[in-house]
Amino acid sequence: MDIHVVDHPLVAHKLTTLRETTTDSPTFRRLTDELVTLLAYEATRDVRVEPVRITTPVSPAEGVRLTSPKPLIVPILRAGLGMLEGMQHLLPTAEVGFLGMIRNEETLEASTYAERLPDDLAGRQCYVLDPMLATGGTLSAAIEFLVARGCDAITAICLLAAPEGIERVKADLAGIDVPVTVVVAAVDEKLNEVGYIVPGLGDAGDRLYGVV
Repeated sequence: MDIHVVDHPLVAHKLTTLRETTTDSPTFRRLTDELVTLLAYEATRDVRVEPVRITTPVSPAEGVRLTSPKPLIVPILRAGLGMLEGMQHLLPTAEVGFLGMIRNEETLEASTYAERLPDDLAGRQCYVLDPMLATGGTLSAAIEFLVARGCDAITAICLLAAPEGIERVKADLAGIDVPVTVVVAAVDEKLNEVGYIVPGLGDAGDRLYGVV
């Protein structure tokens, strides 16, 4: 598993505002959208393309287009939904699946409660959207779910990660031969005693959509 921390002043600037307690939900959603688009630019560096010949108003030309099957974007419900539009800015023709996962707040283990994905993902590149790589259980479970469906390359996009979560995912995926890349805006200091990233930005789902 490869970890790519996007080192860019605009990424750091938008992330700083996201962290602020005083940032309201509408602003949080807008900044998340902008930040994910910046992260997606790096995350799609290895998206699969094929050569194509076109005609411009001046002359024939060689170019590229996305290969088939199209990439699959998989937001993890519910907070991952807040990242979807930012991802679609760069991949508007990608297909979208959904994976509902919930973390037990006592055991910190993740379980799947809903999914809307093709039964066969053979030959597909998947882009998983999950704002926080905290304990790592949710992301590990999501990746294992997609690998079981036949996905052959996975890139996860997260706003923040904790060192403990990164190590957990690496350990959980040690026996998987599918390439996995995690693209993040920052790796923070640690997890606290209840599994939140420190300094973090709080509960991303609550800050995107309010407390429910």
